[in-house]
Amino acid sequence: MPIRLTPTLRSRLESAHRPLAGMWVCSASPLVAEICAGSGLDWLLIDMEHGPNGLGSVLAQLQAVAAYPITPVVRVPSDDSTVIKQVLDLGAQSILVPMVSSAEHAANVVAAAHYPPLGRRGVGSALARSARWNRIPDYLTSAADHVSVFVQIESVEGVEAAAEIAAVSGVDGVFVGPSDLAASMGLLGRQTHPDVVSAVRTTFAAVRSAGKPVGVNAFDPATARAYLADGAAFVLVGADVAMLARGSEQLVADFAGTSPGFRESY
Repeated sequence: MPIRLTPTLRSRLESAHRPLAGMWVCSASPLVAEICAGSGLDWLLIDMEHGPNGLGSVLAQLQAVAAYPITPVVRVPSDDSTVIKQVLDLGAQSILVPMVSSAEHAANVVAAAHYPPLGRRGVGSALARSARWNRIPDYLTSAADHVSVFVQIESVEGVEAAAEIAAVSGVDGVFVGPSDLAASMGLLGRQTHPDVVSAVRTTFAAVRSAGKPVGVNAFDPATARAYLADGAAFVLVGADVAMLARGSEQLVADFAGTSPGFRESY
């Protein structure tokens, strides 16, 4: 019986009847990734840019979530073509590339993710999990069907070029990062500032005018709902490490120091 690969994020978005909700996995823990994968969320973002992830930990997380009906996406640390090739060979089918600010940059990212003649991805599928060690029939000729490429706009320059970036053939969608966008606008740490929100909405309109889905990072529930109302097709609404940090802090607020006998009851 032939092995089948799972749908990409591009495919999930094409068939979705509602926006897709997801969360970050930044802990580099396969166990945590598996817990999150069983949550009922639509997608997970395994982060190599700011999370302590290497190829080994990304592989382990992809394997851990493979048993669940959730779509994993790997954010690579940069547009480095070697890293993109390696992550795809690990079996990542959907990638997100940060800090893309021009159509030329986006085209280079697309080329790094696809085999010739579409791009310049190095050929090693017989040795790699991507093709399940040549157990996926005709993987080399059908690889473009199994790979989706998303780029992240998170600068003033990226906002200005958003329509051109989204229009690049092979860019399957655009994800907006309000945190770095705020920093590029001189509003560090103020991602819900009205000017930042306006820039995000401008990007939404430009990307959608090019016929591509647009997503955004928004941990604040009210902000996330507002962006969904503005047309976001996919959102990230939390992160494993942030949830653990805030949850453990809530335990302190609820118990530590509030009950004189609590610490003695251990």
